[in-house]
Amino acid sequence: MHSNHLLLEEPIRMASILEPSKASFFPAMTKIVGTLGPRSRSVELISGCLKAGMSVARFDFSWGDSEYHQETLENLKAAVKITKKLCAVMLDTVGPELQVLNKTEKSISLKEDAVVVLTPNQELEATSELLPINFTGLSQAVKKGDTIFVGQYLFTGSESTTVWMEVSEVKGDDVVCIVKNSATLSGSLFTLHGSQIHINLPTLTDKDKEVISSWGVQNKIDFLSLSYTRHAEDVRQAREFLSKLGDLSQTQIFAKIETVEGLTHFDEILREADGIILSRGNLGIDLPPEKVFLFQKAALYKCNMAGKPAVVTRVVDSMTNNLRPTRAEATDVANAVLDGSDAILLGAETLRGQYPVETISTVGRICAESEKVFNQDLYFKKTVKFVGEPMTHLESIASSAVRAAIKVKASVIICFTSSGRAARLIAKYRPTMPVISVVIPRLKTNQLRWSFSGAFEARQSLIVRGLFPMLADPRHPAESTSATNESVLKVALDHGKAYGVIKPHDRVVVCQKVGDASVVKIIELED
Repeated sequence: MHSNHLLLEEPIRMASILEPSKASFFPAMTKIVGTLGPRSRSVELISGCLKAGMSVARFDFSWGDSEYHQETLENLKAAVKITKKLCAVMLDTVGPELQVLNKTEKSISLKEDAVVVLTPNQELEATSELLPINFTGLSQAVKKGDTIFVGQYLFTGSESTTVWMEVSEVKGDDVVCIVKNSATLSGSLFTLHGSQIHINLPTLTDKDKEVISSWGVQNKIDFLSLSYTRHAEDVRQAREFLSKLGDLSQTQIFAKIETVEGLTHFDEILREADGIILSRGNLGIDLPPEKVFLFQKAALYKCNMAGKPAVVTRVVDSMTNNLRPTRAEATDVANAVLDGSDAILLGAETLRGQYPVETISTVGRICAESEKVFNQDLYFKKTVKFVGEPMTHLESIASSAVRAAIKVKASVIICFTSSGRAARLIAKYRPTMPVISVVIPRLKTNQLRWSFSGAFEARQSLIVRGLFPMLADPRHPAESTSATNESVLKVALDHGKAYGVIKPHDRVVVCQKVGDASVVKIIELED
């Protein structure tokens, strides 16, 4: 993976672009989050998604009930057993999402310059003149001249499925709008988004809390995607709620930035959250088009320097109905990787798209090619400079391990960890080779029963770029005698050899704790 590392700043022989890429056990260092739904919920299809490179399965509770999602999750568990590929589970909250209700499910045609009324009276039927919504406070939140968007499954950017409206007046609880483009809405539910409008609703709604405390607890979710995060306090409240739900105190919270309000408070949100999701669907509407790239680059840089995973959404919308992405989309995926994204999140593309497996495979191949020209040397220097001196003990060990691995052209870095923090710090420096994170389970008790930790930590690394977890035998503690350390290392090396990542005469960098000391050592393998 590292041997054919190029730089875009250096001359590339054009003919080499046409040479086929070498197959690798790890499709890409960048991870792929797939949303499971109607077109991707059978055991067979989920198995295909896992083999293609999906490492996190997202369950979107904006639609479908807990029973429906439970069936899908059981199929995911079966697929994991069949494919022997680990997969983490992400629960995506609904949050203060505004929706237009279309009970009859008849198509609604809206014509340019026509007048349409948004009403909180949900008893009324949706027509081309009247759209019932699920929020009574819209009339207090908007004013004349404000922009409102309505579309199915968020916004694909297609003018034929998204309606752009301008508020002309407010009448009591109703909002009267002028339609700015002709479009047809089909389905039972459409999302409504007011551009740069504050919606006075809690970020974690009562419905969200109910789903988390039942479905979330039952399935020990690895990640909570907190929709419409607007302030650091939103993350703090969500964490306090999770802390009272047993195992979910370990669940990581990913703040979903999808409004200008969230963008304004980005730095404080980043400090509180475990990771960030850049929800470019809504943000692309809130921001002027020429500012979207700037937000992406600035946000990804901040996440990278903080060592927190960053996930980019809405990259290959056209693959919902097409087998190939557009040129712009293919370039967009590559730029997300070059900007420093840890993972790419696929929404409608896998949820209701016709080609879920092919989409994951295509995105994975684009990511793998982009990683070959990622300027790791420049990135490493920037990160070291940002961290400053004196470095913390762990930060120093992590950066040294990566520098050593690059200097000796190691095929992998093996890191022994119990909390996962050491492995994440190594991944923060973006080594050009995979990091095998050997998670050592720890025995814990709640005074009633004994249990092992480790599974959460292993699965949570599945969203971090370049990190590939392996759960060690609990009989081998992370800090132990040299004999037990050597036996765990042998298992890790055998694991790497079995998957073709490690070959005879390869060099491997190992990062582990021996007593109170942290050690980085270089091993040269024999035949």
